[in-house]
Amino acid sequence: MAVDAAQYPPDVSSAEGGARLALAGDWTLSASRRLEEKAQEIVDLGSRANFVTIDLSRVSRLDTAGAWLINRSRRMLAGANVGVALEHARPEHDVLLEEAAYRNFEAPARSRVPAFLQLLEDIGRAVVSGALEFYRGVAFLGEFVVAMAYVATHPRHFRFTSLIVHMELIGLRSAPIIILINVLVGGIVAQQGIFQLLKFGASSYTVSLIGILVLRELGVLLTSIMIAGRSGSAITAELGSMKMREEIDALRVMGLSVIEVLIAPRVLALVLSMPILAFIADMAALFGGMLVSWGYGGISPAAFASLLKEAIAFHTFMVGIIKAPFMALVIGLIAAMDGLATQGSAESLGRQVTSSVVKSIFMVIVLDGLFAIFFASIDY
Repeated sequence: MAVDAAQYPPDVSSAEGGARLALAGDWTLSASRRLEEKAQEIVDLGSRANFVTIDLSRVSRLDTAGAWLINRSRRMLAGANVGVALEHARPEHDVLLEEAAYRNFEAPARSRVPAFLQLLEDIGRAVVSGALEFYRGVAFLGEFVVAMAYVATHPRHFRFTSLIVHMELIGLRSAPIIILINVLVGGIVAQQGIFQLLKFGASSYTVSLIGILVLRELGVLLTSIMIAGRSGSAITAELGSMKMREEIDALRVMGLSVIEVLIAPRVLALVLSMPILAFIADMAALFGGMLVSWGYGGISPAAFASLLKEAIAFHTFMVGIIKAPFMALVIGLIAAMDGLATQGSAESLGRQVTSSVVKSIFMVIVLDGLFAIFFASIDY
């Protein structure tokens, strides 16, 4: 038979229980709907015989779509216990027919495990994954410490230019958004404090609330969260892109240490910039609290400064500054580790950037809680 868009219905030649089907025309994607009908026709006509010979001598053009349909028809006929043979196929057609082999897709078997056991399994996998992630983090921290010890003994190998550039990117360019966020948060805390304490005639204690809360907790915590979302994600994306483009492998082939060249300048820039940004955040939050206290609670700037001086001490300010480098170290290490864990796809890069931000924010909050317990235990 001739199976193409021009000749329909097909002619079938039979001999001794067998059928010979001659295909003709263009079996390409442009005639996909018509080819679907013709492929089904092959199955319907061929199933009436014991053996089918498919002649491809008159097929002018064949692509993967046509080859796949022919292979599917062959498979369906074979499933109906009909022998199938191809004749007069060109060499290029043989290649397509071999590469576009048809196979059935079996649906995965449904799990019959109870939902409760599946939930326990998911929890177990999450616990094991978290433990492995913690192990990777400790191992990466060890590698970083070793690399920094080598840099300390061989300072000429350190990239000071890269350190300055990343301090500008992480510190200087982050300052405007950090100032804005902390001014707003300081004002919100002051407004809520005045509103609640005014019921007891103790609105002046709002200054103590703002000073202690901002200097000990809010300033450094908000700064760390902003840096994790802004700079931590950027570090992960940069290292992940370099990993995808095999630039990381190229550095290793050249005999260069990835930690010394790429990670150390970024992490050190974070560690050095974070205390400065925390100080800026503290001042911005106090300024926002002072403005709201002046306009909403009638506390003048001079009275605000006097009450603030009585409420806080030097160690109140130092608590937040001490936390800052440790939080920066955690953010930098997590960002670098997730960046190096990127695989060769854009999906993997997006997943690692998301994971980096989430884990950094989580660890920053955990670290802040541990510091709070520590400072309370030493009465600092």
